[in-house]
Amino acid sequence: MPIKPSEQEEAYFARLEFERRQKIEAEKQAKMKQMDRRRLQELHHMHCPKCGMQLIEIDYSGIKIEECSGCRGVWLDASELQQIIDLEQNSLRKFFSIFQ
Repeated sequence: MPIKPSEQEEAYFARLEFERRQKIEAEKQAKMKQMDRRRLQELHHMHCPKCGMQLIEIDYSGIKIEECSGCRGVWLDASELQQIIDLEQNSLRKFFSIFQ
């Protein structure tokens, strides 16, 4: 005659099964999120946010910036604007130092 498990044993195994399924679902959600992110990157990476045309990387005084092949808009990555400002300020200082 089989021995019936106690309520505590049933609750323990039910909790283990729930935690296992919860972990599987979390992994599945993380994988889907990663796949969605990769898909969006493939769709939008190096495309102009304004017109959707391909962005072309150009060199501006040693700073790599992106220019749209369609609308000719210029797009900067993080800190590139500050690098350009610093570069231009240094150029202006050198220019005005001639007149001092």
